[in-house]
Amino acid sequence: MRSPNFFLWFLFLLGVGCLPLLLHLEYLNNTFRQLRTVPTDSTPDSAARSPQTQTQTQTPTDDAALETEEGGELVTEQEDEADDPTASHISSLIASLMTSNTTPLVTERLKNTSAGNSTHTGWEEGLQQLVLKQELRHQVLANICSKYQLGSWDQVVSKTHMSMIHVEDKSRLLYCEVPKVGCSNWKRVLMVLAGRATSVLNIPHVTAHFKNKLRKLEEYGPKGINQRLNTYTKVLFVRDPFERLVSAYRDKFENKNDYYHSLFGRPIISRYRANPSQEALRTGDGVTFREFVHYLLDPQRPVGNDIHWAKMSTLCPPCVIQYDFIGKFENMNSEANFLLRSIGAPQNLSYPDYKDRNPEDERTHSSIMKKYFSQLNATERQGVYDFYRIDYEMFDFPKPLQDLH
Repeated sequence: MRSPNFFLWFLFLLGVGCLPLLLHLEYLNNTFRQLRTVPTDSTPDSAARSPQTQTQTQTPTDDAALETEEGGELVTEQEDEADDPTASHISSLIASLMTSNTTPLVTERLKNTSAGNSTHTGWEEGLQQLVLKQELRHQVLANICSKYQLGSWDQVVSKTHMSMIHVEDKSRLLYCEVPKVGCSNWKRVLMVLAGRATSVLNIPHVTAHFKNKLRKLEEYGPKGINQRLNTYTKVLFVRDPFERLVSAYRDKFENKNDYYHSLFGRPIISRYRANPSQEALRTGDGVTFREFVHYLLDPQRPVGNDIHWAKMSTLCPPCVIQYDFIGKFENMNSEANFLLRSIGAPQNLSYPDYKDRNPEDERTHSSIMKKYFSQLNATERQGVYDFYRIDYEMFDFPKPLQDLH
């Protein structure tokens, strides 16, 4: 019979021999668990250190993984963009265009302004074209002022002329109003600049014209007038005189307008229409374009002139007031918005290109103008051109019809 000590030694040796096996099994178990478990907080920056790990973690195998990884992926893209010098330069350029607040614009300063479109693409070319247009317009204007001796910039501005100039002190802007050249929308812009409205889109026509609370230059004292004329940006927009005349006729005589039909229509019909009806004499309705032109060209008009068809060079004499910016109606959107960016206007403010007065009528353009002037004979057409000749020459408009000389 074996001694009990034999069994004790046997158990001891068996335990010692199995210990490495147990340790190895524990190691294999831990390794297996690691392979089944996706590492998370234990290695928070491993993706940033290892490109391979980053690639693996950006390849989710189910919806939950996709949800988890999307946040990190977006952050990585933002960081990459921030580290890209080209992207940073473009962003800075766009930001400078969007936040530009230049000094009051004069033609010479246009060359140095950062005014432009809301994106950088092509704005430099557009700015160069605008500068060249302004230089050409001012050069032509100076030549005509000198040719006809129409005044000088050092003479006193009359109260009548100052009554046409709107003042916007916040933007240091002087705008000379020329009716039928987008003035309703310009008054809306001035109201927003002055803080009297929040948007150009919700200002009715009557409010823009009669309740705008905009100040005129004539309302200031001599010191205030001179200070503003010498330091503010002075702006004038003009339009082809024939188109402007037709636009005024359509607005005031073809559409219902008791004031103009009574004040102008009745005397025009009485003087220039053979055998007028009593109804026409009473209401002043139905003035024809030819009758209107006869009134315009008559040195002995039965009723005075009106700002809607007065010469632009008379309303806002550019030989007396040195306008920094001379824009044209046919380029109103681009030129007006260039101007607004140049004076530091809010980026969400743009010139509103809409027609709220008689909106059912098509806006007067060259083809419509020619249709009305076809109702006149050659002598009458030439007479109207001679009447507005100085405007055509001063603002460098081409002859509107081929038979004019």
